[in-house]
Amino acid sequence: MNSMIKIKDLEKYYRTEEVQTVALNKLTFDVKEGEFVAIMGPSGCGKSTLLNIIGLLDDPDGGSFIFNGIEVAGFNERKRADLRKHNIGFVFQSFNLIDELTVYENVELPLIYTGVKPADRKKRVEEVLEKMQIMHRRNHFPQQLSGGQQQRVAVARAVVNNPKLILADEPTGNLDSSNGNDVMQLLTELNDQGTTVIMVTHSEHDAKYSHRIIRMLDGHKVTEDILV
Repeated sequence: MNSMIKIKDLEKYYRTEEVQTVALNKLTFDVKEGEFVAIMGPSGCGKSTLLNIIGLLDDPDGGSFIFNGIEVAGFNERKRADLRKHNIGFVFQSFNLIDELTVYENVELPLIYTGVKPADRKKRVEEVLEKMQIMHRRNHFPQQLSGGQQQRVAVARAVVNNPKLILADEPTGNLDSSNGNDVMQLLTELNDQGTTVIMVTHSEHDAKYSHRIIRMLDGHKVTEDILV
């Protein structure tokens, strides 16, 4: 398998007038195409910062980040946004759905951003809503759905563009165990179909769905558990 992500000596600092906080401290690891990797560690260890950098939402202060063979550390926001919208889908703990849009419109949004034609948009949105078993709620608004249904919509929105990579930040954090297991099953199925998944989680139970667990502390990798 080829490496999708190669991170070497990655650094990120947050500065205020008095204090400099080290969020990532010379972090190094690779993720291969088709892997399912869980990232764990205590609050404040750098997990979310790392996910933001991998998701091209933020830029590192030092080190190298190669995504699909391209060095992206130092890319400006426009270049990052272009790469992001064609390659990466996001699933968040808080769902991040737009309340004023229906289920269908929320899922359609990434396709509008990438310029997909209306007929193709309709086909792809309906296919993914069927796959996520949420088609019967297509005209509902997010607040009319249960937490589990909202997360299904969020997963549908993340995958409608057929991204190479899904980044999941505590994807079951706001769900009960039954709905949480459903979401983990969806991520596993997407991974089985070839999508690379990187998930930040506090849940040992959820982490066991992955192939590999990277454990972080104070901004760097401390251990790695191979599960497959």
